Amino acid sequence: MRVGSFVLAAQFPGQGQGEALHRAVRSAEVAEEAGLDSVWLAEHHFVPYGTCPSAVTLAALLLGRTRRLRVGTAVSVLPTAHPVALGEQAALLHITSGGRFSLGVGRGGPWVDLEVFGAGLEAYEKGFPDSLDLLLRWLTEPRVESSGERFAFREVAVVPRPQEALSGQDDSGPEVILACTSPTSVRLAAQRGLPMLLGMHAGDDEKAEMVALWQRHAHAAGHTPEVIATAPHVSAGVVQIGDRPLEAAETLQKAMPGWLKQGLDAHVTVDGRRRAMRDPLAYTELLCGLHPVGTPQVCADRLAATAERTGITRFALLVEGSGDLAATEENVRRLGAEVLPQLG
Repeated sequence: MRVGSFVLAAQFPGQGQGEALHRAVRSAEVAEEAGLDSVWLAEHHFVPYGTCPSAVTLAALLLGRTRRLRVGTAVSVLPTAHPVALGEQAALLHITSGGRFSLGVGRGGPWVDLEVFGAGLEAYEKGFPDSLDLLLRWLTEPRVESSGERFAFREVAVVPRPQEALSGQDDSGPEVILACTSPTSVRLAAQRGLPMLLGMHAGDDEKAEMVALWQRHAHAAGHTPEVIATAPHVSAGVVQIGDRPLEAAETLQKAMPGWLKQGLDAHVTVDGRRRAMRDPLAYTELLCGLHPVGTPQVCADRLAATAERTGITRFALLVEGSGDLAATEENVRRLGAEVLPQLG
């Protein structure tokens, strides 16, 4: 089982943006010290829900500050990026880190980001598969051209080529993971043989159903039984460790609703459509019920139960739900010292 942290660089009420980013960096450094497998970095624009606007940039910093930890994006929002530019960045991080970088990509939302970056609603609603395929071609082929509706350019050389850079290794380039929240995205991931990143809002039963759907589509697309059976999907969740049964949940219920309300209310749609946002307190309580929140034993048991129910053995767990730097560092250290040893 491989357990990592999920970092949003969340700005809690009363905090500055620099404070949120500093906590994000420190939590990743402590994750390596604590023996965690990985850290996964979220990307948001214009909202305090998450203050990191470029997951690949923060990944570069953290790859430079660590030596063992895998660093991934969760996710880089593809509709607001040029697939070639993102592919070049991914190849660069893959090569210079010795293969420790994972590129998670997703469709994002219908936010004002699409207007600011000039992508438009079309890129969000219809253009994602073409952008994904161009990105995958860039990461696997020596030369690439494109005649697509959004991206059209003559053939150019891929430099640097991730497959050739790690000399002496059987290298296929950076790992690519697709965030999936719907049957459509599950099918897209399965057809291309990409593992899924499943969100923290989903429980074990829903994730198990998505894994089963992915397997059916992957089989129909002709992927081998080995590829299907060993797909390294990632389950996102929340972790908070306490000494008493209710202590951890109380910590999150005090801090997270204020952050969620401030962060979610700040989202603005690109076309004025109304978006129903979750009730912050109810959402916090839902997350506490779904994920490893409690004593170390409870946390270990819940992770083991999720793995057994879904078949997923990789986790990206939100560690900063207290909103406090010292408490976040302690949470990460306890995850490494008191929970991981119970998981084998």
